[in-house]
Amino acid sequence: MGETVYVGNAGVDGATNAGWLLGHFAPRAEVRHSTDVEVKWGVHPPGQARSRWATRERRTTLLVLVEGCFRVELPDRTVRLAEPGDYVVWARGVDHSWYAERASVVLTVRWPSMPGYRVDPPVLRRAESVVPPDGITY
Repeated sequence: MGETVYVGNAGVDGATNAGWLLGHFAPRAEVRHSTDVEVKWGVHPPGQARSRWATRERRTTLLVLVEGCFRVELPDRTVRLAEPGDYVVWARGVDHSWYAERASVVLTVRWPSMPGYRVDPPVLRRAESVVPPDGITY
């Protein structure tokens, strides 16, 4: 049997895997390995944006603002998280992107955990350049 307890620091451990702390990608022998759920500690400088929209999403996601100001772009709306504790949940099948208006820390929980969703690292850009995959600005 593998580990039954793991103690770490989200900033330190997340730095080695784009912020992801728990999920299918953790070594199988670790208690952090899970195909049920993924957890990310996201630290984003101002102006950082997802490199491209997530499409054909097959997971449900909860994103909680810890500090800063963070926008989640969805096909039919933009959700601005401005106060610590603000959060948004979106269901399977909902495309999304994001943008850090100010230096931000967010906690993301997704389920289930499944391979195949890694994208290029985030980029720094201006807010108005975040455009949904259909090209329509909402």
